[in-house]
Amino acid sequence: MSSSTEWPLWEVFVRSRRGLSHTHAGSLHAPDADMALRNARDLYTRRSEGVSIWVVPSATITASSPDEKDPFFDPAADKPYRHPTFYEIPEGVKHL
Repeated sequence: MSSSTEWPLWEVFVRSRRGLSHTHAGSLHAPDADMALRNARDLYTRRSEGVSIWVVPSATITASSPDEKDPFFDPAADKPYRHPTFYEIPEGVKHL
């Protein structure tokens, strides 16, 4: 923060229904986690779209860069056992 009057930025993740993953809904500024959660509820679930909300300080998120995609993910390429082609799916199993 450049000055003491600016509120930190929070990233908001909303889960729309039980069983689904949280997805990034947007960002907002708030003085603390409780206010960020309340503001996120008011801003991103006005029409009862969510069953759960996460708010995370933007400053604490660490992410890989899309520019470094190839060198970052290359180590996974030498692990073919992670692909489902090596396994047989029993009959009667509809969803895996």
